[in-house]
Amino acid sequence: MGTTKKTSAKKLAAKKTVKAKKVPFTKMHGIGNDVLIIDCTKSTAHATNPSHLAKKLCNRHTGIGADQMILLSKSRKYDYAMRTFNADGTEAEMCGNGLRCLAKYVREMKYTAKKDIVFETAVGPRETKVSSKTIEVDMGEPIMKGKDIPVNLSGRVVNRPLKMEAKDFRVTCLSVGNPHCVIFQDHLADFNIERFGPMIENHNVFPKKVNVSFVNILSKNDAEVRIWERGTGETLGCGSAASAVCVAGVLNGFTDRKIRIQMSGGKLEVEWSTKNNHIYLKGPAEIICKGEALV
Repeated sequence: MGTTKKTSAKKLAAKKTVKAKKVPFTKMHGIGNDVLIIDCTKSTAHATNPSHLAKKLCNRHTGIGADQMILLSKSRKYDYAMRTFNADGTEAEMCGNGLRCLAKYVREMKYTAKKDIVFETAVGPRETKVSSKTIEVDMGEPIMKGKDIPVNLSGRVVNRPLKMEAKDFRVTCLSVGNPHCVIFQDHLADFNIERFGPMIENHNVFPKKVNVSFVNILSKNDAEVRIWERGTGETLGCGSAASAVCVAGVLNGFTDRKIRIQMSGGKLEVEWSTKNNHIYLKGPAEIICKGEALV
């Protein structure tokens, strides 16, 4: 018994003496959509369990606070690579605002003098163009077949009914690398997004859950949007959501192919090109602070 107690005491003492690990971070935002960039270009030692790290660092009460955490690393095929993790630790395919932040970051760090920077993502390469005030991202072509979004509905999902216990919606769904559901809705200011956002995100018609945009059309070239992001909740901005809204607006005959989208955190410009079917997203990105987190 004495030996067992001594051994247990030693183990407890060893646990107590484990030092917290320092993780360098840079916090940035694109129209209020805040992200934590963890730079793994020189070492990946501080990001061995990224899902756990994202949950810890993105927590707004006990961590630094952010909508997403992004790992930046080198790429064998392209300039850099990114991995995106939501605040709940789930991994996302990519992030439009995150891409713009990364492009600004690598320029600010003087990693490259290039203005055209290509990032490897889970859904293929994404090109960015850096100018003095804005960063443009080529979001690629929209994916609109139900099974490829994925949605448990056949064909294109445009203005389809989505029945729920509390309310019925008309939805337009597509993917821009990650799944989106767009709902045209008047009176956004008093719309109960906290109630309906998670209900739609977790609806069984979306096998991988879904990002939800509630959209009020102001004109053929202007729309205002509130976003409920999968794995995060309501956010001030979302680049991939803005891209999805542009496509959905065209498909429903509400907007032109080039529009301005007002989100809670600011404005983005989006164009769905007739030349190559790609979506182009343009807006600012800013560094908020840098530091080291103890984890």
